[in-house]
Amino acid sequence: MENKLINKEIQNYINAHLNTDLHTLLLKTSPFPDVSMPEIVQQIKGKQTAQKKFPFLLKEGIIFPPQLNLEQSSSEKTADYKSQILKGKKFIDLTSGFGIDAYYLSQNFEEVTLVEQNQELLSIVEHNWGILERKATFINQNLEEFLHTNLEHFDVIYLDPARRDQNKNKVFLLEDLSPDILQIREKLLATAAQVVVKLSPLIDLKYLISVLPGIFRIEIIAVRNDVKEVVIFLSKEQKEGITVNCINLESGESAFSFTFGEEEKSQALYSEPEKFIYIPNNAILKAGVFNLISERFELKKLHPNTHIYTSSQNINDFPGRVMDMEVIESKQIKKKEQFNIISKNYPLKPEDIKKKYGLKDGGKDYLIFTQSKKGKIILKSV
Repeated sequence: MENKLINKEIQNYINAHLNTDLHTLLLKTSPFPDVSMPEIVQQIKGKQTAQKKFPFLLKEGIIFPPQLNLEQSSSEKTADYKSQILKGKKFIDLTSGFGIDAYYLSQNFEEVTLVEQNQELLSIVEHNWGILERKATFINQNLEEFLHTNLEHFDVIYLDPARRDQNKNKVFLLEDLSPDILQIREKLLATAAQVVVKLSPLIDLKYLISVLPGIFRIEIIAVRNDVKEVVIFLSKEQKEGITVNCINLESGESAFSFTFGEEEKSQALYSEPEKFIYIPNNAILKAGVFNLISERFELKKLHPNTHIYTSSQNINDFPGRVMDMEVIESKQIKKKEQFNIISKNYPLKPEDIKKKYGLKDGGKDYLIFTQSKKGKIILKSV
């Protein structure tokens, strides 16, 4: 497969059709007798995905796997961030998939091993790593079988369990993942000093900590305010406290770190809106540290269930959105005005608000529909 697809004429054809409608292309006959049109379209989809998700693979000779493998891969941005945390001598990825995480996470290791049960996918990764001039040991095996027969010890094990059941429905509980981390936890920790697991951004942190002993670090990783991953770090060594880091990549915002349990000891102050309004980024909202944010930055919350904060002075290093706003009455809103609409702890969704007030979406100005302790309020950017 690799030899056929990296033929120069085929690659030229693929590059020439990167902006062609793929449905139309699939109806055509392949101009190459040894390569089908679906195979060509698969490569076009791969390059289109790589342009946004992992541009380091936009090199001559790179082969792309089916769409599902592309979708399940980490982005270059999140993989690069994780790579800055890990280092050692021996690294192994037990669920290498398309190998994006493995490529980045293994950069600070001398020996790299990739385990993947899909032979075709592993062959693609091995080919691509040759193009990228990166060395590794490639093992085509089920990870449970590998763990059963393996005698090596590693500094770091990394794995990204499958988060879909047999019917391809998404699953989130640890016992529903494949592999079941709860069942293989002891074997993993006997095989490596540190185990790193990528999980769904929807997983509940309190549940996670309650069912899985050994967690000492959690990374909540967002890219431009979209939470992409929750990554956990496990060790069999007893460590004091669980550090949680909230990072919002490509935002220019500072990371926010805390020790799990701090939220329960924190108390929020409350106030009606003052000059500046603060909305934490989604990584922090995912962490649920609503009182701790108030305490750390000396901000006041508007309402116990409204995760919006206020102050009379501007705080520059706040990890989220900061806006200069004022309270307005609904009668001050004119039809056909243009706003970015935010609705938090408010009975109407942004779409409903637009219809009710006849507003256009977008522009530079903001309207926030929310609640303070005194009741429903509308805030307008100044």
